[in-house]
Amino acid sequence: MKIITLLPWADWLALFSFFGLWVGYAWVAKVRGLRDQSLIATTNRYRQMWMMQATARDPRVLDGVITQNLSQTPAFFSSTSIIIIGGLFALMGTTDKAAELVGEIPFAQATPLLVFEFKILVLVAIFVYAFFRFSWSMRQYTFVALVIGAMPSPEDFDAKRHDRQHFAERAGNLVSAAAETFNDGLRAYYFSFAAMAWFFSPLALVLGTALVVLILYGREFRSEVLQVLRD
Repeated sequence: MKIITLLPWADWLALFSFFGLWVGYAWVAKVRGLRDQSLIATTNRYRQMWMMQATARDPRVLDGVITQNLSQTPAFFSSTSIIIIGGLFALMGTTDKAAELVGEIPFAQATPLLVFEFKILVLVAIFVYAFFRFSWSMRQYTFVALVIGAMPSPEDFDAKRHDRQHFAERAGNLVSAAAETFNDGLRAYYFSFAAMAWFFSPLALVLGTALVVLILYGREFRSEVLQVLRD
């Protein structure tokens, strides 16, 4: 409870702004993405097309290879998050030296050790959240592989013994859910860079968060890749 009195109101305001912008942007991106076709919403259409093509393939070795390759990226970020969390806890043992190093930067604001440790714990919380999102994305890709493996043969679909559209939509929705979960973890990495600016000053945290939001918005709604996928 001592941190409540030690942390200045400007830092509390900056911290609330940080999480407010993060949660607010995630909600706006999800809602607006359905209307204006964001990058993730556009690629979801391709995932549905992929699963529709998978129902016509036999054997589905190619689809299994693609699913495995897709699952490797969240696996990499998941293990990386664990390493970062361990490094941050190791930093907790040398906060005095780290605080002195940051304090030597001309525009950095001097902070008590307890406040400095609290800022490190905020970073730990961000990467813990990222780890859970990446690991859940990995599991979802295993479910995708199960659904692909359980798909009936193309002959059964052609004979109308199974609904091709139903299987394709179900598998496509699973791939989309895994991709969106991975996107949540990746977004946490982006905002962790903004959180590191808090070690310098609360104003740097707010400015860094606003910059991250602008970068994410540009990539999800105004990027060249999105234009190519839409055409």
